[in-house]
Amino acid sequence: MTPELTVLAADTDGVNGVALAVLVVLFLIVTVAGFMASRFKRADSMESLDEWGLGGRSFGTWITWFLLGGDLYTAYTFVAVPAAMFATGAVAGFFAVPYTIILYPIIFIFMARLWSVSHRHGYVTPADFVRGRYDDRGLSLAVAVTGFVATMPYIALQLVGIQAVLEVVGLGGGDNIIAKDAPLFIAFAVLAAYTYSSGLRAPAVIAFVKDILIYLVIIVAVIYLPGQVGGWEAIFGAAEDKMDANNAAAVEAGLNPTSSFVPGSGAFWAYATLALGSAMALFMYPHSVTASLSSNSRNTIRRNASILPAYSFVLGLLALLGWVAIAAGTQPIGLDGEPNAQLVIPQLFEDMFPSWFAGVAFAAIAIGALVPAAIMSIAAANTFSRNIYKEWINKGATPAQEAKVSKLMSLLVKAFALVFVLTLDKQNAINFQLLGGIWIMQTFPAIVFSLFTRWFHRYGLLLGWAVGLVYGTVEAYQVVNPVTGKHFGGSTALIPGIGELGYIAVTAFVLNVVVAVVVTAVMRAMKVSNGHDETIPFDYFADADDPRVQKDLVEHDADVATDARAPHHEADGDDVPGSTPAR
Repeated sequence: MTPELTVLAADTDGVNGVALAVLVVLFLIVTVAGFMASRFKRADSMESLDEWGLGGRSFGTWITWFLLGGDLYTAYTFVAVPAAMFATGAVAGFFAVPYTIILYPIIFIFMARLWSVSHRHGYVTPADFVRGRYDDRGLSLAVAVTGFVATMPYIALQLVGIQAVLEVVGLGGGDNIIAKDAPLFIAFAVLAAYTYSSGLRAPAVIAFVKDILIYLVIIVAVIYLPGQVGGWEAIFGAAEDKMDANNAAAVEAGLNPTSSFVPGSGAFWAYATLALGSAMALFMYPHSVTASLSSNSRNTIRRNASILPAYSFVLGLLALLGWVAIAAGTQPIGLDGEPNAQLVIPQLFEDMFPSWFAGVAFAAIAIGALVPAAIMSIAAANTFSRNIYKEWINKGATPAQEAKVSKLMSLLVKAFALVFVLTLDKQNAINFQLLGGIWIMQTFPAIVFSLFTRWFHRYGLLLGWAVGLVYGTVEAYQVVNPVTGKHFGGSTALIPGIGELGYIAVTAFVLNVVVAVVVTAVMRAMKVSNGHDETIPFDYFADADDPRVQKDLVEHDADVATDARAPHHEADGDDVPGSTPAR
């Protein structure tokens, strides 16, 4: 690091007034946009999950692209991926890039089918589909609860991303919990208010601003910063030196070396299973499905599967910024005086950019937290209102009542995430998010397999889900962090029978499928009923201009309007074989 850079890196005390001013201005702009978003593709009424929770199922290719990009590439992604590259190198950090590349062929295959059957029957959540496919409340509840619980720490991590920006910009600190976290309280209140009023339209509008800022900041950073630290050769050299030093220190301390510049053969299984498992799990989260179902046609889904890899390109560039920070000598120190790798990218931006552009970069990360947090809270709330409240508490709930419960639940899940972040160690949020990834992958057979076949028996899918969940949780608990000595210290463990490190979620998934196959074979041999299927083969290919889809949607809109006048009205079935009224 040059002397000039040393001075820049050391000048990190106090509030960066210019950067803070730019951050506040951009935050105010997106706040206004969030409240005005209810006028975007205005609906006659927001009193239904179709309108409040899915934006009227009306978003075209570009809106869906921004919404999915804003949903999948979160603020925490932009903080954590380069932080992992900075701390331990390629296996923990760069696996995110191939994971987001192989993700899109997977969703290209199955998501269009889920869109079609969901539009045909008015499904709002993945658990809705499972309920309709098997008429099994227990299996549907398992999928719903898994999605709801797995989403909670994900929301908390978005607030961690905002916290990282506020900490670097110089806000917070002190002993008074109210004064210390007042900026986070304000951000939470604004997020909660415009999500409540505008529903999914709010993150759809804000995602435009967020993604433009993200692309601008990353492209400028990748072009500008390498020249300031001696070029890419110096960057890769510094990263390799640091990883070698980390491993030498670990061996000297009697620990296993965990850092890597280029993964060795011993890390191939871990790298590959992390990428594959993460790709399979991502679109099992309710918020990913929510953004997809808001699109206006199945071809919109396919077009997005083709153009979303543009984000993967940006993610690859962003990951390398973790190594740029090594070459720049960035010191990510929190307001508590302790090293915190999660601060490395905000700190790098503050050290290296002019203050005004650092403010733009901070705004990109902070706004990047608001979009996914809003979508996740809406998806979790929809899951609760549709698959728990209406299914188990109030079967006669009208669309307006569902929307009301969903709005209130969206406030509660965000409040829970705020309490989680303020009262627990950040590492707990990360640990629970890792666990959530293991759990949510166990719903893959019930959702994706069932889109193509009903060969699997509902009891086999349920028992396989339970076995995978228990195995994954126990294995994750047994992973001890070599530095802190705490459980849930990582997401990889030895693969039974192979003896190589691999992603626990993938091992649990294999066990899940084996159990499902065995139990299915037994159930089929015993001729145990597999429940009633309310779908027909045509449902999986229906498109927006299909007359039967139009018929169902018109009837559903009429039901919503009638419910608004007579709260206890119940929808009638239609006369199309194999179809049912919108749920």
